[in-house]
Amino acid sequence: GAIEAADAMVKAANVVLIGSEYVGGGYVTVMVRGDVGAVKAATDAGAAAAKRVGELVSVHVIPRPHEHVEMILPQNTKGSFGGRSGGEAK
Repeated sequence: GAIEAADAMVKAANVVLIGSEYVGGGYVTVMVRGDVGAVKAATDAGAAAAKRVGELVSVHVIPRPHEHVEMILPQNTKGSFGGRSGGEAK
C-alpha cells in the first residue's frame, strides 16, 4: 500500500517524496513536501491508491508548519523509502 501511495502522490502533483518511516505493527508513513495545494492533491491521490488495496489508515497534511516543528521534519529531498536510497499512506 505504501509504495502504491507514494507512486500515486509523486505522479499526481509537483511534490518531492522525502521518505517513509516504518512505525511498527505493519504501519508505514510516507512523507512528501511541496506547496500546500500540491501536497493536498498528492495526498488525495495517495489515499485513493492505498484505499484501493485496503491499506489506508489516515492522511494528515501540515500546512506551513511552525519553524520549531519544521526542525524535526525530514529535510531529505533525495528521498528514501523503507530505509533504502531511492525515490502515507498507511
